[in-house]
Amino acid sequence: MFVEVVKSKIHRVSVTEANLNYIGSITIDEDLMEAANIIAGEKVHITNNNNGERIETYVIKGERGSGQVCLNGAAARKFQPGDVVIIMAYGYMDFEEAKTFKPRLVFPDTATNRLVK
Repeated sequence: MFVEVVKSKIHRVSVTEANLNYIGSITIDEDLMEAANIIAGEKVHITNNNNGERIETYVIKGERGSGQVCLNGAAARKFQPGDVVIIMAYGYMDFEEAKTFKPRLVFPDTATNRLVK
C-alpha cells in the first residue's frame, strides 16, 4: 500500500506579488525551492494564513536570492502581496517507509523570504 505524505514545506513566507494576467502557478525563489526539495513543475498546496484560502498549483522557478513568492493567474484573486503563506508538497511512498520518513521543512525569515542561517 502507498500513502500520500508531506515531503516538503516552506513555512510562513510572504507573498511578494500577485500577477492576475499570468497563465497560472506560483513562482518561488530558487533558493527556497532547493532548500525545500521542490522542483519546477511540481504540484504544491498553498495555504493563506491571512484569509484561510487554500489552493493547488504548480511551481515555476523564480530568481535565486530574490525572495520572490508570486501567485499567478486566478490565484492572484485569493493571495495579495504581504499575505503570509505556507507552501507544501506531498509524495507517495510505501506505508512502512512513510512511518520513518522525515519531510524537508524550511523556516525562512517571513519579512524577507530569505533562508535563516
